[in-house]
Amino acid sequence: MNFIKRANILQFLILILVLSSCTKPKKVEIRDAELPKDALPKMKPLTNETPKLTAEYITATKEKIDAFYRKNWPNNSMNGGFLVAKNGQIIYEKYEGYANFRDKTLITSTTPIHIASVSKVLTATAILKLVNAKRIGLDDKVTVYLKEFPYPDVTVRMLLSHRSGMRSYAYFTDRDKTVWDRHNTLTNQDILTIMGTKNIGLEQKTGTRFAYCNTNYSMLALIIEKVTKLSYREAMSQMIFKPLGMTNTFVLDFDKDKKKVAPSYKGNRVEIGIDYLDKVYGDKNIYSTPRDLLKFDRARNSPYFLEPALLKQVYTGYSNEHPGTKNYGLGIRMLNWPNGKNFYFHNGWWHGFTSSYIPLKDENVTIIALSNKFTKSTYAVRKLAPLFGDYPFKVEDE
Repeated sequence: MNFIKRANILQFLILILVLSSCTKPKKVEIRDAELPKDALPKMKPLTNETPKLTAEYITATKEKIDAFYRKNWPNNSMNGGFLVAKNGQIIYEKYEGYANFRDKTLITSTTPIHIASVSKVLTATAILKLVNAKRIGLDDKVTVYLKEFPYPDVTVRMLLSHRSGMRSYAYFTDRDKTVWDRHNTLTNQDILTIMGTKNIGLEQKTGTRFAYCNTNYSMLALIIEKVTKLSYREAMSQMIFKPLGMTNTFVLDFDKDKKKVAPSYKGNRVEIGIDYLDKVYGDKNIYSTPRDLLKFDRARNSPYFLEPALLKQVYTGYSNEHPGTKNYGLGIRMLNWPNGKNFYFHNGWWHGFTSSYIPLKDENVTIIALSNKFTKSTYAVRKLAPLFGDYPFKVEDE
């Protein structure tokens, strides 16, 4: 009898253990705003997306993309990387040409290429994560963070949306040697100091209209450094690249690596040399791959990216003084059509580097093209959008 009782108790204990193992509490994600002040807000990967694409869908879609590819880059003329994915699953990717024409180094899926102004999307993402964590206020004046900054009405939001009214640093440093000697390499801090000491006027009154300007994002990079107390390079690595496993992505260490990275070329394969503007970061100077940028894009679709109210502001157009479809949000370009369809993207061009990043948010599609030999064909990848949704681009257009 005692034996039976002991056996029943043992069975009961085993049952409790089994049930408790099945009901382990889920890991609670700490919101950015709840992080300790000494902890950086970090991007979180989006994994195991559903639904899984069927083999039939992949085959049919891949054929259509390949037809576009062969027309857009005839005779295998692409020199870079190209990727199309849905739900984080790669449907099509291609890598062709040379990272370096001199030594015939081939471009592969792991070859980092300068992503030019697509870097702005990543810079904006770091700023937005700091806003999400209550370390930065979107409508804070820039002077809260950069004491030397000479334009008192400019806010962080205006930098992100290109409404500061500032002049491009390339234009106020290129002629007058009393402002800057082009024999010296320009830095982000130099830009701030010049604006604060050389009476550099605004291009237009702050907040009155959109004017795309690299100076905005060079200042955002300095704000990231001020708030995180890290170099921009290290902050981007800790907040975005490492958490997402972007192993072939980095901010150029100009002094150390300028001669090691893939150079850029004119369309005729003539190499384009380094100039005095190539040390400035935030607006450019991130090197990456299509696969790494896919990881980045999917993380921006994670529920842990931003609080819903802030996320909505990212994809809101801020320049409505002229009616039309074109607009700019917080670090992202957009086309807003009368039918209610919105197309988000960012292109880049620096020296011979061209880039295009397209997140079709409604369809969970990512389109990425990077090249280090100048071509406008990079930007034509937007014509693939109608394969996935009601976008008024035509694949067959030249």
